[in-house]
Amino acid sequence: MSTGIPIQIDGITKRFGNVTAVKDLSFTVEPGRVTGFLGPNGAGKTTTLRMLLGLVAPTSGTATFDGVRYHDLPSPLTTVGAALEAASFHPGRTARNHLLLYAQAARIDRGRVAEVLKLVGLTEYADRRVGGYSMGMRQRLGLAFTLLGDPGVLVLDEPINGLDPEGIKWIRLFLRELAAQGRTVLVSSHLLSEVQQSVDEVVIIAKGELVHRGTLESLEAGDHVSVLVDSPDRDALSRALGAADLEYEVVRSGLVVRGVEAAQIGHIAFTAGVELSTLQRQRSGLEDVFLSLVGEGDSL
Repeated sequence: MSTGIPIQIDGITKRFGNVTAVKDLSFTVEPGRVTGFLGPNGAGKTTTLRMLLGLVAPTSGTATFDGVRYHDLPSPLTTVGAALEAASFHPGRTARNHLLLYAQAARIDRGRVAEVLKLVGLTEYADRRVGGYSMGMRQRLGLAFTLLGDPGVLVLDEPINGLDPEGIKWIRLFLRELAAQGRTVLVSSHLLSEVQQSVDEVVIIAKGELVHRGTLESLEAGDHVSVLVDSPDRDALSRALGAADLEYEVVRSGLVVRGVEAAQIGHIAFTAGVELSTLQRQRSGLEDVFLSLVGEGDSL
């Protein structure tokens, strides 16, 4: 197995004519962890991964593996395993033949084909034409291809898409095992719920820009805390919050203040002599926080 190495995205931007698909994006993916690369469809995830793999040239910035561009890696297939499109396999060939062709081209021992087919649970279907595969089976074949060179880095675009519940449970455990071996694992998804039980870190983008980077726990802390507060004299409450330099959003049921705890707001209201009718810390799930970050959440 190749040693896991960092993936480094440094100030990368990609423009297609007047459209900016990715804008000044920077983050690092470390070995030994599963990192979720998240964002809604059209956020720029696939464009970023294509730049990382040398399929699209960035307008500016760099995307490298420990400082080395993909095209400059001495042995790409044994350093990086990547699957961007599960449906890209020729429907008339069998899974085994596909992998044998790739192994021969990369000078990888033919015995590795049987090993990766077993790893992803496709041994029974190895000699069936890919055109008869379900979407989930194609995802497994894509993962088998990424593992063919026993690489230290795995880059997977929407690998859970199309899997049944049993397949989802299997791939979650499998990704964690790969990271536990010291590999670098980057997994993209448009849904946090798909990868929530697999990832250690998250990188979230929206409209081509970074909106959050950190652990899952960090999504529930800091600026993502919100408090709903209201008063019979809402104008007085608004003035008290403004005097404390707190920004708020007016919703149907009161005022929403973000980034502070309820006790602080209660103290501000008490000091200002403002009676409160509502003071409630909002308990949003991780998916709600994610949707809010990418601009797809509902108003309270």
